[in-house]
Amino acid sequence: MASDATCRIENGTLHLAGALDRAAVVELWPQLARALGPLRQLDLQAVERVDSAGLALLGEIAARLRANGGGAITGTPPGLDELRAAYRLLPDLDFNASPAGR
Repeated sequence: MASDATCRIENGTLHLAGALDRAAVVELWPQLARALGPLRQLDLQAVERVDSAGLALLGEIAARLRANGGGAITGTPPGLDELRAAYRLLPDLDFNASPAGR
């Protein structure tokens, strides 16, 4: 099944759009792996929804942003907050290592 997700890079910002699901990750990852240079920001404002595969993609992108000294993420698509909570991720999609139950 083809994905409707798209990406573009403009002025150090990666703009993602559409549904970030398993199909989107399969399609987008090869081009993103080649294009993720000195990015500083991630724009999710046009993302329609995120599933766990999409979250994994976003986590990898966010880690690369932090490694480049950036990390600003704009937009909170449907599903992102719930997945962040389930996987104990901070708003910048970094792992929160605090023990469960605290």
